[in-house]
Amino acid sequence: MDRLESMSMLVAVADAGSLSAAGRRLAVPLTTVSRKISDLEAHLGMQLIQRSSRRVVPTEAGAAYIETCRRILEEIGEAERAASGEYSSPRGELVITAPIVFGRLHLLPIICDFLKAYPEIDIHLVQSDRNVSLMDEHIDLALRIGALPDSSLIATRVGEVRRVVCASPAYFAARGTPKRPEDLAGHDCITSDVLDSPNVWRFGTGRAEIAVTVHPRMSVTTAEAAIDAAVAGIGIARLLSYQVARALIEGALTLVLEEFEPSRRPVSLLHASGKLVPLKLRAFLDFATPRLRARLP
Repeated sequence: MDRLESMSMLVAVADAGSLSAAGRRLAVPLTTVSRKISDLEAHLGMQLIQRSSRRVVPTEAGAAYIETCRRILEEIGEAERAASGEYSSPRGELVITAPIVFGRLHLLPIICDFLKAYPEIDIHLVQSDRNVSLMDEHIDLALRIGALPDSSLIATRVGEVRRVVCASPAYFAARGTPKRPEDLAGHDCITSDVLDSPNVWRFGTGRAEIAVTVHPRMSVTTAEAAIDAAVAGIGIARLLSYQVARALIEGALTLVLEEFEPSRRPVSLLHASGKLVPLKLRAFLDFATPRLRARLP
């Protein structure tokens, strides 16, 4: 029995919540995953997980064993990376995730310059507006917008962005310009899943906070769609400042209610904690952090 392989599969099962999900994530047949776990349980002489038709749940002894396996596998991974030179010179593949629009506008130009400066490093950029798991998706570095939950991840703040309200000049000419957040009740709005509570827009901070329920004349799932609809004169949209920067410069959109904007959202770079940080990651952090801060004062 290859115990390291079985331990890896056990950790994958615990993270995925089921044998079948772990099999898909590892690209391994379900029967192989089940057999490896059973062999490991037989070797240890104890049950590690409780199986059901939908989920698996670690036993008390299994939960402790899984955490030990996780630490062992992480240490082996670090040893292999050190042996391959990842800690002695900046080389290898770096996997980075960022929001779609932000990644294209701000991170991609920095990545292109970085690749020219570091020919032995390759980068895989994962653009997604969902917060992907660094561990589950094997991500080295994540760019996140918004308040960060408490975790063991290391965060480096690189700037902040505003939540802005905007529409086309033609829309405001036809429907009037809202002067206060409450005026939005009489307007058509474009809502999206990009920001929290898409149908309730909050303004101000603390005791001065105002919550306004808006009428979603159109609801979309991406920032790009909301911008296009706003430019087309469908209604008023609420987005992040970097997302509408080009449309504002071109005069396709106009900001309103700026004095009522809520607190700005922080922008941070996140990576896993550890005794050793691969030089490829350290090189990118040192390269990208000042450049992002220059773009996001």
